[in-house]
Amino acid sequence: HIQEGEIHGFIGPNGAGKTTTMKILAGLIKPTSGKVFIKGIDVVADPVSAKRLTGYIPDRPYIYDKLTGLEFLHFIGGIYNLEKEVIEPRALALMEKFEIINWANELTENYSHGMKQRLIFCAAFLHQPQIIIVDEPIVGLDPHGVFMIKKAFRELASQGVTIFVSTHSLE
Repeated sequence: HIQEGEIHGFIGPNGAGKTTTMKILAGLIKPTSGKVFIKGIDVVADPVSAKRLTGYIPDRPYIYDKLTGLEFLHFIGGIYNLEKEVIEPRALALMEKFEIINWANELTENYSHGMKQRLIFCAAFLHQPQIIIVDEPIVGLDPHGVFMIKKAFRELASQGVTIFVSTHSLE
């Protein structure tokens, strides 16, 4: 049980099952036993409702390289049925927050790994989820990026958003 507004760390060595657990929580794979509930919603029985409440950040970002960063965020917003008028200002504000606004209209194939990781954070936060599920959030980020992500997590937690993070790093 993880409380609202809590940042919960899930630590273990490589191969311990952290990523598998994250994928189960995000509704990407079914558990072989047991049940997972997101705010009382069974992730297997009602995956769409559970996914509306969550933002998932995988350990390796999956981005369509032939879209610009802003186009990618519009695509993600469409998946969550956000109105176009809502997507644009939120996307731009998030890109500003994560310091990739100057790359908004550049193809993501030109983004560095760290920039792609920041874009994935923007995508995960776009629909204003109540729970963020993050698998190895600081892999490939420079020290400034790490600081930025940790600050964003603290801000979200102070607003009642629950953050579930897996890592193999004690830091």
